[in-house]
Amino acid sequence: MTQNIFNLSTEEISSRLSKASDTLPDITAPSGLFNHDPRPAAVLIPFLRKEEEWHILFTRRTETLPEHSGQVAFPGGRTDPQDSSPIATALREAYEEINLKPDAVKILGNLKRLPTITNYCVTPVVGAIPWPYEFSLKKEEVSRLFTIPLLWLSDPNNHEIQQPTLPMLNKSIPVVYFKQYDGELLWGVSARITINLLKTLNLL
Repeated sequence: MTQNIFNLSTEEISSRLSKASDTLPDITAPSGLFNHDPRPAAVLIPFLRKEEEWHILFTRRTETLPEHSGQVAFPGGRTDPQDSSPIATALREAYEEINLKPDAVKILGNLKRLPTITNYCVTPVVGAIPWPYEFSLKKEEVSRLFTIPLLWLSDPNNHEIQQPTLPMLNKSIPVVYFKQYDGELLWGVSARITINLLKTLNLL
């Protein structure tokens, strides 16, 4: 497994994404929670080579944001009317949040859409980016950038599923939690996207 992860090429990642099954388990919003359709959104999952192995780039959202404040996330956000596709949304948001220029991203594919308990329907877009890179954070939205090795993420000992209770429905839901890495806690929808990615790439 270790050698497989180290030797993954962008071509192989793209191939595995293109063959992805549409049956990966997702978190779905409990029925009765919302009275309108989910809002479309997209995130970018940035792959990069660091110290001769694959890492994934994450952000930490600022504490002042109205949704998911202080949480570990991927660059991304809700779709704007002018966005032509989920890829356009993910690239625009990454540029706005961390100054990652669209032409620096090699799109490798995407995962299936993911409904969230905040009533978004998120399309995760996977791309490879150069490293090192001169980022510039939009301080109102992003407080930190950091990477986590793909090998660490793929270790089953580093994550678990818990069943917290949703207060508004008095109902428990499955939530993925990773162990802390570099002082950061990956959990919730970003953790679920990460798990789906690893399963799609046959790394879990």
